[in-house]
Amino acid sequence: MTVRTRVAPSPTGDPHVGTAYMALFNWVFAKSQGGSFILRIEDTDAARSTRESEDMIIDSLRWLGIEYDEGPYLGGPHGPYRQSERLKIYAQYAGQLLDDGHAFHCFCTQQRLDEVRAARRAEGLNPGYDGHCIGLDADEVARRIDTGEASVVRMRVPEQGSCTFRDELRGEIEIPYSQIDMQVLMKADGYPTYHLAVVVDDHLMGITHVLRGEEWISSVPKHKLLYDYFGWPMPVLVHLPLLRNPDSSKLSKRKNPTSVNYYRAMGFLPEALTNYLGMMGWSMPDEREIFSLEDMVKAFELKRISLGGPIFDMEKLSWLNGQYLRGLDDEAFIDRVADWAMNRDNLARLLPLVKERTERFSELLPQVDYLLGERPALSAEQFEIQGLDVDKVREILFFTSSDFDRVRHWQRDELLRICQINADRLDLKLRDFLKPLFVAVSGRDVSLPLFDSMAFVGSDITRIRIREALSAVGLSKKLAKRLEKAYQRYS
Repeated sequence: MTVRTRVAPSPTGDPHVGTAYMALFNWVFAKSQGGSFILRIEDTDAARSTRESEDMIIDSLRWLGIEYDEGPYLGGPHGPYRQSERLKIYAQYAGQLLDDGHAFHCFCTQQRLDEVRAARRAEGLNPGYDGHCIGLDADEVARRIDTGEASVVRMRVPEQGSCTFRDELRGEIEIPYSQIDMQVLMKADGYPTYHLAVVVDDHLMGITHVLRGEEWISSVPKHKLLYDYFGWPMPVLVHLPLLRNPDSSKLSKRKNPTSVNYYRAMGFLPEALTNYLGMMGWSMPDEREIFSLEDMVKAFELKRISLGGPIFDMEKLSWLNGQYLRGLDDEAFIDRVADWAMNRDNLARLLPLVKERTERFSELLPQVDYLLGERPALSAEQFEIQGLDVDKVREILFFTSSDFDRVRHWQRDELLRICQINADRLDLKLRDFLKPLFVAVSGRDVSLPLFDSMAFVGSDITRIRIREALSAVGLSKKLAKRLEKAYQRYS
């Protein structure tokens, strides 16, 4: 058997270090077995998916040295590799499930589903679907579809018994079917949900081993049912421990930088980041901490994966990156610095910001230091701004942070539009609204044009800096809840 693994990210934002972590382990395992690694793009969330995000994912994986054998742009014998280009395939298999009696049409409205969930929660029951449409006869289903009534396709789930399956790290796992919802497989718009698409794609693409996050363990019964309904063998399952914040919560952008682009922009070396991700839940046989991708491939064994929740520690990563930097000879160090920030493409992006403001080259670095490096640490005193009390400053920072988390296309004009809307909401002139943001992004009262600066440093660094500013002015859990309620009212 030729081992085939995959990673299947959704192109809905910046490339996440969690995606890189999963891709690394799938790639390393496949290469350690002489197998193939496939990249599949799960872009069935049409409202949020973008080609820009897809390209950033591909670029970040290549920067890390994780090259795929089949996937978008590269092609392969099992394409297409974007789910949005495979809709006819999913429709075919959904139809097969309907014909075989393993799925059914559901016409329930969202209002009814919300009411059912609330009622079931109140009774202490699993807030899943109640099977309201499962008994509709074929003639009624056909009539309602013919009249244009919207419906989804749901899978049937046994009323009794439990699902037993094996995880290579955890052994046998048993989950009662009473805990499994009658999952929607095809939405009313003709797009599949994750659960149908992942099973169909993994089978048709010959995936032999699925290495994914442990949060998917609870979904295995749905997937196993589908494999059984289709009469297909299920791949070997390996559920990896999730990356954690220092407080042991799931790694999230609200507490830590999560974009690969952030670490790239901040001057981390790709080999240091892959080394660090490799240390998350796995260790070399000789316990050494510094190792290459090639070292990891040669030594990799699934049994060496630890189930403890790995803590993503910025200090540890910085230390490791320092070891790699000090291991470079002088010429290589200079080349890496040039690749990082002092290259012609990067300087060309800076030129429109500084050319008209510069009389001597010696003035360049003081103008752009916060764009190319760390912004100085912030203090509460820096946000003592005339005409704005601390509560208003918190509102400006919180509302902006919340809206920036939703931005799909990180462009200066879009950022300006968002800030203008929030300034109007808070009954502030734009120039007053922007004062705390100048400090948050640059550490200064006055800097290069704010929106050009935010566009240059990118979404992840900007969002991190605004959250750090919120921390500097003081944001308790109670205050955060109050601001969230206020934000929801405006939204």
